Order: sequence, then structure tokens, then C-alpha cells
Amino acid sequence: MAAEAGPRAAPDRSVPDDDALAARIAARLDAPVDPAVRAFAAALGEEAGARAVLFYGSNLRTGSLEGVLDFYVLMPGAAAGEARVWPRVSYRERSHEPEALRAKVATMRLATFAEAARAERLDTTIWARFVQPSALAWTADDAARGDVTAAITAAAITAARLAVALGPQAGTAGDYWRALFRATYRAEFRVEKPGRENDILAVNADHFEGLLTLALEAAGIGVEKEGTRIVPAMDPRERRDVLRWWKRRERLGKPLNFVRLVKASATFEGAARYAAWKIERHTGMPVEITPFRERHPLLAAPGVLWALWRHRRR
Repeated sequence: MAAEAGPRAAPDRSVPDDDALAARIAARLDAPVDPAVRAFAAALGEEAGARAVLFYGSNLRTGSLEGVLDFYVLMPGAAAGEARVWPRVSYRERSHEPEALRAKVATMRLATFAEAARAERLDTTIWARFVQPSALAWTADDAARGDVTAAITAAAITAARLAVALGPQAGTAGDYWRALFRATYRAEFRVEKPGRENDILAVNADHFEGLLTLALEAAGIGVEKEGTRIVPAMDPRERRDVLRWWKRRERLGKPLNFVRLVKASATFEGAARYAAWKIERHTGMPVEITPFRERHPLLAAPGVLWALWRHRRR
């Protein structure tokens, strides 16, 4: 998954502090986060020697500490040194009263994350995920904060450009975001219930309000307003270039996601503990974590499934 320039992709530059989109992104990244989440993020970042830790997902929106928290740990180093298949996924727990905090942790280099956000990778997950809300839960320094802000800003530009290329000639901002999310869900090796894109926009309405127009302006695409509708002035040649760029990613999306799932199934650190917690949470059946199950979660799975079947029969 080497770097590849996208069609007039978001420029590889630092975004000025007074840029309207970057300012908006920076403010959103400073969203309130529970102190326990910040402490968890700091522990993850400091232990890994990371540059920054992003917090995202439903727990960010609700403020709940229940379930599994979602973190991206962004490491130092050049993108050229990144593993061929990224990110590395692990499961972590942290003491907290009255119940331990649990987290799924994705780890990759910040430089790779930024390239993917700028549309320079075949990956579809980074810019599609991080045009949605996230919070900067921990940073090593101000330089890291600036680099993450620039990357998330680029993700918004990438997503907005594709949204208007896929969407109607004129429509509401929601029409364009829906076109984007429908397309990216189809391209990934995952199953989402129909209408998932409507849920994303409904629960994150404040986040998406005005975001498309700002991102298009930052991309150099003019926008005319007709009441609640907008008319993006995307040049037909640019639209063809974007759609050509997207077709390749759409074609390779499922294979790349499948490879990641296969890798995660073999390298997911803490997979046995994560699965045991999920099983007990959803079925009430406790699962003992033996040394064998810890080392070989896939080999242990049939025995656990057999025990689960018997538990449900009882």
C-alpha cells in the first residue's frame, strides 16, 4: 500500500492557523473528553512513545465509559517504514472504579495516517472515518497537535471532493454526505444496516453543519447557495479525475479490508480477553482465559463456541 498521489489531492502543506477549515477542525479536536479517557490515552501514548492519540466512536458522542473505547495511537517515523498492512490492532484494559475501562487500539505512524488522509494511499478508511467526529485526547507536543490537525483537515477535503463528485449536480449538504458514506460502505469489507449514513448525519448534525462548504472552499471548489441547496462548481475534468481515482479504490477496497481482517485475526493483541469480555457481556457466560487461549485465540475458538452453545441450551 505504497503512497500514491490522488487526483488533485489535498496539497501536502501545513494548513495556516487562520484557515477557516483548519480552525474549525482544531476546535472540534478539542472536544470535551472525560478525564478518565484522557488518562487512558496518555498512558497509551507515553507507553508507545507516540506523537498523538485520537479518540473517536460512539463513546465520544455519548460521553459513556461503558463498552469499548476507540483510540488511534499515532507513532513517529517516516511513512516509508510503516508495516505493509496497517494499523496494528490491540485490546487494552485499565483500572477504573467501579469497572475497568476497555479499549480497542489501532496503532500506525502519523506520517502514514496523513498520507492516507490526503488521498495518497489506496486506503478508504482513514479519510472516511475521520471526516466524522474525533477528539485529540493526548499529544506529545504542539508540533504533533499541528500535524494531526493538518491531517484531519486534509481528510475533510478528500471526503468533500469525493462527495460532490459522487453526489448530484445540486442538493443539500446531506445529499452529498450520504452519497459519500454509501459509496465507502459498499467499498469496505463490512456489513452496515441500510440507512447507516442517515444515522451518522443525524447523531452528528452539529459536526457536519457547514463542514462541506468549508472543505470545498479549502479545496478550491466554489459553492453557490440556493436556499438550503448548494451547487458545487466542480470542473467536469476534475470530477472525471476524482471518479477515476475512486473507482480504483472502490475495486480494491474489499480485498484490502479482507487482508487487514486476516492480519488482525492473527495479531490482535489481547484478542482472547476482548472476546471473553464480549461473550460474557452479551450472553452472561464467563470465559476462563487460560494460557493456551491467550496465546492461540483462533485455535481455542471452537472450544469456546461449543461451551457457548451448551450454555445457551441450558
